[in-house]
Amino acid sequence: MSRSQPKQPGRPGEYGRDDLARILRRSDIALSSRQLDQLWIYHTLLRQYNAELNLTRIHNFTNMALKLYVDSLLPGRLMDLPASLLDLGTGPGMPGIPLKIAHPHLAVTLAESRGKRVDFLRMAVERLGLKQVTIVGKTITADFEEPVQGVITRAVEEIGQTLDRVGGCLASGGRVIFMKGPDCDEEIWEAEKNFAGRFRLDQRIDYQIPHTAHARRLVVFRRLDEPPREKRIKAMNQRLFRTIDSEQNPVFKDMKKLLSGRGLKKQGLALISGPKVVAETLRDYPGQCRAWISAAHHQPPPAELPAQVPWYQLAGPLFNMLDTIGTNAPLLMVAPPAVTPWSPADGLPPGCSVLVPFQDPENVGTVIRSAVAFGIDNIILLAECVHPYHPKVVRASGGAVLKARLFSGPGLNEVPDSLPIIALSAEGQDIAGVRFPETFAFLPGIEGQGVPFHLRSRAAAVPIRQAVESLNAATAAAIVFYVWATRKADHR
Repeated sequence: MSRSQPKQPGRPGEYGRDDLARILRRSDIALSSRQLDQLWIYHTLLRQYNAELNLTRIHNFTNMALKLYVDSLLPGRLMDLPASLLDLGTGPGMPGIPLKIAHPHLAVTLAESRGKRVDFLRMAVERLGLKQVTIVGKTITADFEEPVQGVITRAVEEIGQTLDRVGGCLASGGRVIFMKGPDCDEEIWEAEKNFAGRFRLDQRIDYQIPHTAHARRLVVFRRLDEPPREKRIKAMNQRLFRTIDSEQNPVFKDMKKLLSGRGLKKQGLALISGPKVVAETLRDYPGQCRAWISAAHHQPPPAELPAQVPWYQLAGPLFNMLDTIGTNAPLLMVAPPAVTPWSPADGLPPGCSVLVPFQDPENVGTVIRSAVAFGIDNIILLAECVHPYHPKVVRASGGAVLKARLFSGPGLNEVPDSLPIIALSAEGQDIAGVRFPETFAFLPGIEGQGVPFHLRSRAAAVPIRQAVESLNAATAAAIVFYVWATRKADHR
């Protein structure tokens, strides 16, 4: 905003403070002499800087008084306002500045993302001598956590979007006041449906801007749940809580070791990531949970997490090192089920097994997920296989790895052809013609190399068109698992 004083549009002296006072009185709005002075100064500033900053498209004096100032002040006449109020998307300061003038006791936060308008707001607040006014020069999102008791907005954004946006700052029991047009019933219904248990419709007040044909509606939602900040504070007081800011912290060093197979094997722990998988693990295996790991802006541990499980809050860069998949959600450290050693000399375990040689964590997680889904009895991880509790394996498996019966076996080339093994290879016979023994094992080939030559004599294949050379090994395994499961079901 330039330091020069732009010329005021319109003829000097055409309208004055008394004209504004008369319109307010006709609209049943009473202000003190000082408040009228402040509102007139605010009007003058709007007129002065409008051409430069495009603050409003309303230029007629009477329309400005009614559609801007009276409309901004009416919520304070129609309802009791919260003591601390965030004006979301305030633009040049409406309704926040007129409400602050009329209700000096309010603590008002003006949120506006456009830089030139932020400069205007700062200048206006200073010129008006307003106290307890905070200006936030950015878009408000759920990460904004400065607590307020109420939010008011004249924005055109849908109700549900705004309720999401203020989830971080609105206090429990706080209200969101929407200044809407009359045709918002569908928005209200959608918000009631989608935010049930978090917000409830508290008030719906239909009114009209005096001396105009403009019908308006105040829609007020009240918050029922607690904001993340309050939940975190409560959780901090209920369990062992520690913050970690240094990469040299010994606890963090141990956490970081869980990103490698060697560290996983040594510590016997694993990191679970992804909100859905974390929630399911917490539900199904609460006794195996060892730590809740989050960044500062994350949700606190849920009530289902056993009280003795500690909560570690990591500095952002440290958390990102552990969140290798980029879920940006809390991690759960667990003690996963043990992996049982297996030797070919012991013969195959009863039922159907799959020997997994994959080195790609995504493939390992996918084949484990498919094996559990189709009822494969045993999963034997060969020496070449990446660790089953590697974060990317757990993620790709959708948490199914925790439900699988896992064994660890020798290297792929050490698997003897004396065992009843059906290898999966493009050179094999069509899987449709293969007979499955009571006890046997599937063996997908390792990425790139396929199946060792000595195991190809009893290979099976998934027939595909010649235009494609081969299927992904984990995909081919899922298909043959389905064929086996279907045959087994038919036999029963």
